[in-house]
Amino acid sequence: MIKIAIDAMGGDFGPEPIVKGTLEALKEKKFEPILVGKKDEILSLLPKGYKDKILIVEADDVIDMSDAATDALKRKESSIYKAIELVREGKADGVVSAGHSGATMSLATLRLGRLKHVLRPALVTLMPTKTGQRSIMLDVGANVDCKAEHLFQFGIMGYYYAKDMLKIDHPRVGLLANGEESSKGNEVTKETFGMLQAEKGFIGNVEGNNIFDGSCDVIVCDGFIGNLVLKASEGVASTISYFIKEYIRKSPVAITGALLMRKVFRLLKKEIDYAEIGGAPLIGIKGCAIVSHGKSNPKAIKNAIFQAIRYVNTGVNEHIEKRLEELKS
Repeated sequence: MIKIAIDAMGGDFGPEPIVKGTLEALKEKKFEPILVGKKDEILSLLPKGYKDKILIVEADDVIDMSDAATDALKRKESSIYKAIELVREGKADGVVSAGHSGATMSLATLRLGRLKHVLRPALVTLMPTKTGQRSIMLDVGANVDCKAEHLFQFGIMGYYYAKDMLKIDHPRVGLLANGEESSKGNEVTKETFGMLQAEKGFIGNVEGNNIFDGSCDVIVCDGFIGNLVLKASEGVASTISYFIKEYIRKSPVAITGALLMRKVFRLLKKEIDYAEIGGAPLIGIKGCAIVSHGKSNPKAIKNAIFQAIRYVNTGVNEHIEKRLEELKS
């Protein structure tokens, strides 16, 4: 049975939503959860019927969001360090953390190591599209400065992630640029374009609107651009939601319309809600690490755990290694 190590102390709201999310996940799927953190606090949140179903690993140190990611390697008693060590030692198949994202990525990369031939791991996120099928964007924060060979590998990793995790038979891979023509982009993207041309599924340069229109399944960019796109998208979604609420509040006619559109609003909220996804996988490392939002609620933690289970089951890591091995031979 798959074992998932969960950093119980990492989120903004302490262990309560993380423990609740773990319990919700257990009600729906069979797996072995390992909660890592302050044992007394975790036990106080567990119903009696679950205390023998969940393993608890004591960790009395917590890396705060204000701490430097570089300190994570020194703090071996922290919950995230111990959770990742469980994967490194083969005692868990994957790790989920809503804690310090920089610490999680640094520890996962350095303690678990990279897949064979992978130069840099990348952080993956799913974006909503008009077709209902989510698109994949990587990198969204692990690497702010990239060379062409890094982006090239992101394209390969994204292709197999889309194929294995989203069950897309023939993923379309696009390189994010400021125009569709091959001459567009900076020197790095132009070089990457030439490298990706021979790869399966590559459709060329794509622009920002293609992230959401369903014309591309995998969008490749460096972590600096990817993170800006992600945060800007979240801001736009939040602003639109705000305006809708304000117009409804101020207009009696709009209130009537809103009652009729309630189901549509619920569906829209579901599309843009990070809790529906659960977290962002750090792809390209040995094992599995899901980086969740610091404000994750129980639903987000549950879905992050489900994502980790799927990741382990699909064999995406093996497929990435096989393709990179072929390119080396």
